[in-house]
Amino acid sequence: MNRVEEPLLSVSERRIATRLCVDAPLGAGQTVGLAPQQAHYLRTVLRLSTGADLALFNGRDGEWRARIDALGKGWASLAVIDQRRAQQPEPDVWLVFAPIKRARLDFLVEKACELGAARLLPVFTQNTDVSRVNCERLRANCREAAEQCERLSVPEVAEPTGLRDLLADWPADRHLLVAAESGHAPPVAEALARAREQAGGRAGVPASAAPWAVLVGPEGGFTEAELDALSKLPFVTAAGLGPRVLRADTAGIALLACWQAWLGDGDARPPFRG
Repeated sequence: MNRVEEPLLSVSERRIATRLCVDAPLGAGQTVGLAPQQAHYLRTVLRLSTGADLALFNGRDGEWRARIDALGKGWASLAVIDQRRAQQPEPDVWLVFAPIKRARLDFLVEKACELGAARLLPVFTQNTDVSRVNCERLRANCREAAEQCERLSVPEVAEPTGLRDLLADWPADRHLLVAAESGHAPPVAEALARAREQAGGRAGVPASAAPWAVLVGPEGGFTEAELDALSKLPFVTAAGLGPRVLRADTAGIALLACWQAWLGDGDARPPFRG
């Protein structure tokens, strides 16, 4: 039987095994060394070997195809080959949230990254039960979620602060959309439709056009005093999320999804999928 020769694949056609976020600059011809945890992941979890292709990004230089040149126990050397995607601007939206219990907090942070949040800010309110936040764990969650969802950046995770201090230093040009479970607040779709009309009447407003943030309270909700103080601030827009009482993580995900649909990049498509 004659052997059928398989066609040689070009660099651009080779399968990408995984995506990794790195700190090093990226460019054709460069060599990148991986952190021990990443090298362990490639060698022990994915069981890759030299010659395998993967994608690298660093939040600055876009996404690049790289190939494993050498791989050992706790170390790996990658050769950067070519750029797959240029760095793209992203909507400038923050998620401000009262810390909640660990499992649900991890879930919220992961989904906030998938939904394109640029910065995550834990904030202590009067009804916040959680007293400590492991920001390093949250940063690791963000990094992993960014690698999985094919975004080109990793959200920044700020150190926790109190609500009063946060609002005292709030940038005047950044709008704040607050999930208000009580008091006067229009439905979130109505509030965002009005904001979109004021921004030019179109979806997909450029990230630089209007910086925003969304704020969700703790599992016990905001106090009346907190909601009253928020309502008096000129940069705050209160919004309702319907008649059901939502968990704090659900509310954060809902607000971000609505904001992206009305004012963010909800009209775009995932990369390499038409």
